[in-house]
Amino acid sequence: QLQLVESGGGLVQPGESLRLSCVASGSNLRSYSIGWFRQAPGKEREGVSCISMSGSFTKYADSVKGRFTISRDDAENTVYLQMTGLKPEDTAVYYCGAPESLYYGLGPDEYDYWGQGTQVTVSS
Repeated sequence: QLQLVESGGGLVQPGESLRLSCVASGSNLRSYSIGWFRQAPGKEREGVSCISMSGSFTKYADSVKGRFTISRDDAENTVYLQMTGLKPEDTAVYYCGAPESLYYGLGPDEYDYWGQGTQVTVSS
């Protein structure tokens, strides 16, 4: 059973950067595409970025294109989300997830495994 643990969240000022980590255990990360999602209070969970099993393909939500970068290190069983130019509207709990199927995309309903989330707060 795949288990995911996120870390790296925190409180930052607008324009600053954070790097989130998603560490996998219990199964080989190479077998899964991985997605990053976020959920702000009172809002639905939304897809932020995803990376294919091979790491060759990535997708980003329009709201984060050019500011966020997803990457994976399968040797470390870890997927990263580098976030730069953070804005107050990026404030949310960030989750990583993995689908059991071969799905590759930003639809949260297709994901089966989730971490517990890490809080990102962008405020001056």
